[in-house]
Amino acid sequence: TEGLAAPPQYFPINALINKEGYESLDKVLEQSLTPLSVQAVKEMKDNAIILDTRRAEQFTKGFIPDSIFIGLEGRFAEWAGSLLPFDKQMILVTDPGKEREAIVRLARVGFSKVSGYVDGGFDAWKASGEPIDMIVDVEADELAMDLPFDENLIVLDVRKPTEYANGHIKDALNIPLDEMMDPANLSEFEEEQNIYVHCAGGYRSVIAASLMKRQGIHNLRNVLGGWNKIKEQEKIEKEKETQVLN
Repeated sequence: TEGLAAPPQYFPINALINKEGYESLDKVLEQSLTPLSVQAVKEMKDNAIILDTRRAEQFTKGFIPDSIFIGLEGRFAEWAGSLLPFDKQMILVTDPGKEREAIVRLARVGFSKVSGYVDGGFDAWKASGEPIDMIVDVEADELAMDLPFDENLIVLDVRKPTEYANGHIKDALNIPLDEMMDPANLSEFEEEQNIYVHCAGGYRSVIAASLMKRQGIHNLRNVLGGWNKIKEQEKIEKEKETQVLN
């Protein structure tokens, strides 16, 4: 077992579920497949997690403040099980017609406290005039232009340590996504810093940005296309950590 990564937090919970049995999916759907008005969400949101399951490019353009993004298009259930608490109520924001899929996929990794979903989705929240939040997206070439001239620029790479070791931006900070629910790992960022967040392709970085927003870190940008696009930029200095790879 030497060298194996620690199991995600949902592994022991899934083991218990496998031993004791799953709650009936029909019962979970009956409890969770409930449309919630904007007013109801406002009243509940301080004691619940708002989980936004839309596509990353939709989320960054506008979302309910303090939402956590985990899009259905990626490793949705795995990241939900790795990052989210199982003992807290959850409110979903989905594309119309995707509510059932989200609930079923969450139930399969042990989430049974979904209170419902925002009736009409994010569009209903926005149309009601309630506050919204956004994440600024930037292209890799914009990062390349900003790096030499912004002394407050911090590159945050949220890939796994082995991915980071195989190639990263020189002096980039590596905090893997699965460690970002711990506020202590985000406590050293300062207000004057301009944080550019990236992963491999752009999915994990939006999750990371949403977690940072919840911790009050707002001066950040999401690098579209992640490392896949960054490594094409000749002007960006890169390096490897050969001792990790060996």
